[in-house]
Amino acid sequence: MRALNIAATGMLAQQQNVEVVSNNLANMNTTAFQRRRTEFQDLLYDNLRRVGSTSAEAGTVVPSGVQIGLGARLAAVYRIASQGNLSSTDNPFDLAIQGKGLFPVDLPDGTRAYTRDGTFQLNADGQVVTHDGYPVGPGLTIPADAVDVVINQSGEVLVKQQGQVSLQNVGQFRIVSFPNEAGLEAIGANLLLETPASGAPAEGAPQDQGYGGILQGFLETSNVNPVEEITNLISAQRAYEMNSKVIQTADDMMGTLSNLR
Repeated sequence: MRALNIAATGMLAQQQNVEVVSNNLANMNTTAFQRRRTEFQDLLYDNLRRVGSTSAEAGTVVPSGVQIGLGARLAAVYRIASQGNLSSTDNPFDLAIQGKGLFPVDLPDGTRAYTRDGTFQLNADGQVVTHDGYPVGPGLTIPADAVDVVINQSGEVLVKQQGQVSLQNVGQFRIVSFPNEAGLEAIGANLLLETPASGAPAEGAPQDQGYGGILQGFLETSNVNPVEEITNLISAQRAYEMNSKVIQTADDMMGTLSNLR
């Protein structure tokens, strides 16, 4: 009986849907987290009577045929790259990108990752690093005698050193963009990796054409909407229950057949 297998694929698809929703809710307080959305596809069809086939020697054509679907499957989990809210922190090394762009991060193995999480700090050498100690490209270093640090919207790092009146420019943050940001591979720790689907990164300065600006003392919050996620969770739960009901009904029908005398 096809209904058993069809409903089973529906239950599996909704289970995966719930897992995506639960991950969104678990990361609703994660800095710069971008929520995910599930997309489903129908499976192959069993053609009991093929559409467009001839039904008589006169050449009459079957207008619709008989196609029995075999269920559903998870096709993709999209990353929704909408801007999250901006939260003030008053920390000079907390940075938020207002608009398009990602911060480049150099990993210990020599590869480059990307993130919108701007919770940066200084290491023992005065270098700007992530909370895991990874240097932020292009390798900015703050002098040890700096008494004030100003980062403008163009990403320029201006420091006031001991005994000086004017601010000194010690470097500039760079940000990158991708043709298909949804194609980046998430590896955890708020980091993303380039893939063939994302395309090659294009690097530029903040506020250049096509790039967002940098806000000092702000962090981008998660773009997860708890009300929307709870609604999706209820919808997935009801769909799961309906598919389980189909399995129960198919089992009852098979029981009826087996009890015939």
